[in-house]
Amino acid sequence: MTAVHGTARPRFDAVRAALQENLDSGEELGASLVVDIDGERVVDLWGGHRDRARTLAWDEHTVTNVWSVTKTVTSLAALVLVDSGDLDVHAPVARYWPEFAANGKQDVQVRHLLAHTSGVAGLDGPATVTDLYDTEEATARLARQAPWWRPGTASGYHIFSYGHLIGELVRRTTGRSLKEFVAEEIAGPLAADFRIGADERDRHRIAEVVPPPPLALDLPPGSPAAKAMNGPAVDAAVANTPRWRAADIGAANGHGNARSVARILSVLARGGETDGSRLLGPRTVDTVFSVQADGTDLVNGLPLRWGVGYALPRSQAVPWIPDGRIAFWGGWGGSMIIMDLDRRMTISYVMNRMSAGILGSARSAAYVRAVYDAVG
Repeated sequence: MTAVHGTARPRFDAVRAALQENLDSGEELGASLVVDIDGERVVDLWGGHRDRARTLAWDEHTVTNVWSVTKTVTSLAALVLVDSGDLDVHAPVARYWPEFAANGKQDVQVRHLLAHTSGVAGLDGPATVTDLYDTEEATARLARQAPWWRPGTASGYHIFSYGHLIGELVRRTTGRSLKEFVAEEIAGPLAADFRIGADERDRHRIAEVVPPPPLALDLPPGSPAAKAMNGPAVDAAVANTPRWRAADIGAANGHGNARSVARILSVLARGGETDGSRLLGPRTVDTVFSVQADGTDLVNGLPLRWGVGYALPRSQAVPWIPDGRIAFWGGWGGSMIIMDLDRRMTISYVMNRMSAGILGSARSAAYVRAVYDAVG
């Protein structure tokens, strides 16, 4: 039996049991799971292995690539600037980034980027993963191209462009790269073990990403989905390479664990403040819940409701997340972050063996259901 380490209050015994079962069955390779309620970690668990060969234990300091959970931190970075008055969600992106107005994008607003409704859901082809590593050129390409649908009319998941788009707004307003801003204004003040990219000195504790089974997609040529999935197409194994880890990809290469992700996003669940560090005021928190799109996403095909920076509950998409004042998103392979403002609760799950599917997995569903059964 693979040991589950850490602590969980007795009423969360079913959460521990679910993690234990998945580690024992081999469904999980390595994972961490945190539930924070109003600043108290009522669940703080980890176990399994960092490597496919199962020779390296996943310990409390293990971090891994969290894929699109990175977007939730990137969104928070933008909201911090909204709160300070440096960004206006209703302003044209071109106010801050004049070159972005090219090719009919002069009316695209900041909120459209944050809600995946801008029409700039990826790089026009041909594109490869190495294009993501050159942040300056990638953002310039995104600024030059035309939107793939009329901005503001529908969401189309910005798979890899999200971080470059928001990151450029951060750079234009602060003079700092996205990874610098997150380190200095979010992770640092909150003492959260999270980075966009990864430091070389942390190489010894990074868990190997194990790619999911291939996902069979039949996408109409020229559709937003086909363009985004190939703009660029990415093999999950690239997350284990030095160039990926060194890059500034605010959509997908954040490195952390459940504890650090929960630490950062509990800011939202707790009304904008964590342990004396206030990043958002009440008005900015309310902005998150302004619905920007509600329907079938043009890229990932899911029925989604998007607020400003985060998905909002919609039972058809993720039935195991209840209704309420909740914001969430997940990472490729099944990781999840859920901010429940009604309960001042943050649920964070990070793992290295990826599941098939687009949003969540059977494992994440089991953990989240067990949490909500416990809190009532």
